[in-house]
Amino acid sequence: MITCLSLTTWAQETKVVQEPVFDDYFIDGTLRIDYTFSGDVNHQEIALDKLNSIPRWYGKRYRLDEVPVEGNGQIWVTDHHTQRIIYKNSFSTLFQEWLSYEEAQTGVRRSFENVFLVPMPKDTVDVTVALMNNRREVMAKFTHTVVPTDILIRKTGTNMVTPYETLQQAADTNRCIHIAFVAEGYLEDEMPVFLEDAHVAIEALFAHEPFKSMRNRFHIVAVKSPSKESGTSEPSKGIWKETALHSHFDTFYSNRYLTTLNLKDLHDVLAGTPYEHIIVLVNTDQYGGGGILNSYNLSMTHHPNYRPVVVHEFGHSFGGLGDEYAYENEPIPMYPHDVEPWEPNITTLTDFHGKWEDMIEKGTKNPTPATPENKDKVGLYEGAGYSLNGVYRGMQDCRMRTNANPVFCRICDRALRNLINFYTDEK
Repeated sequence: MITCLSLTTWAQETKVVQEPVFDDYFIDGTLRIDYTFSGDVNHQEIALDKLNSIPRWYGKRYRLDEVPVEGNGQIWVTDHHTQRIIYKNSFSTLFQEWLSYEEAQTGVRRSFENVFLVPMPKDTVDVTVALMNNRREVMAKFTHTVVPTDILIRKTGTNMVTPYETLQQAADTNRCIHIAFVAEGYLEDEMPVFLEDAHVAIEALFAHEPFKSMRNRFHIVAVKSPSKESGTSEPSKGIWKETALHSHFDTFYSNRYLTTLNLKDLHDVLAGTPYEHIIVLVNTDQYGGGGILNSYNLSMTHHPNYRPVVVHEFGHSFGGLGDEYAYENEPIPMYPHDVEPWEPNITTLTDFHGKWEDMIEKGTKNPTPATPENKDKVGLYEGAGYSLNGVYRGMQDCRMRTNANPVFCRICDRALRNLINFYTDEK
């Protein structure tokens, strides 16, 4: 186990200047790598589960050795012979979130499934996965070698592909962001309802800037994965349903936290479909959802707040945006006040440079008072990242703060715009 080494610093030590060219190192295919993350707050382990080969690659083909946001973890692919980094991506996980809860700090050890997609290499590569704690220090790191001709790499996605429909065609499918809506808790004869729910989510998302003006850069499909029972599980009510992804409320005993822990099932359902970013739609009228960076966005569909919630959670899962609200009694000390968060829309002012300091008018007070006069003014408003004090947001309200606010704030808008440009190679 490695401690007291930031992931950013470790990456810089292995950084090369020249950008790798996709066709030099990869074929048009996907290597799906299944891992198990386990442990407790004192000790974490990463173990390889299995390797899978999927036709076609739907992720980035440019800026392969860069990540637009740091995340709570990263995965590297390095050429085995030269040790050059040829692909990199960032992520967050439920496992790392669980480590902040009391259960993980009382000696209980748990394991979590995690699945990552990387382009299929032409030759032997070394794959490294690193997990960070909330101080942005590497707490666990694991490296293994992948030989693409290994006969035990299972081929998936060539037959028995889950039926899907294309809901939106990108202008250029080689320079776009691929999103898959996945049905959860819909019976076979409820698929028309699922497709209607997916269209509602699309229109909700693209009613927001910057998605609205950059809509032609998104390719969207709806994956019609049927469940044996309608709805989702509600453990607090003693309700357990047999659904495609085994989703449930009450994650970490929070009644509105709706997630699935079965990431292998999720990617099995998606094998052979065009996807990178995932939005799981859950057939329930109970309020809940969750969004995990470069893992999935999961939302209920039949609650009145469906539209703002699915957009908010996409801000997490796609944009790496942090929550801008605060609790009266902070249950989760997620952001130490002496460490700068990696999320682009919140700050502890420990290292504010490069965030939104250029958007703050000269003479603006710190902290900025949340007054009617400052309603549309960029500043430093205390109360964000679940903390009433010591963590700041850039504007009074935002889609990442409340369901009532109709737009992303100017800070989040710019962060999302930069991210879309990154993924579509618009520098």
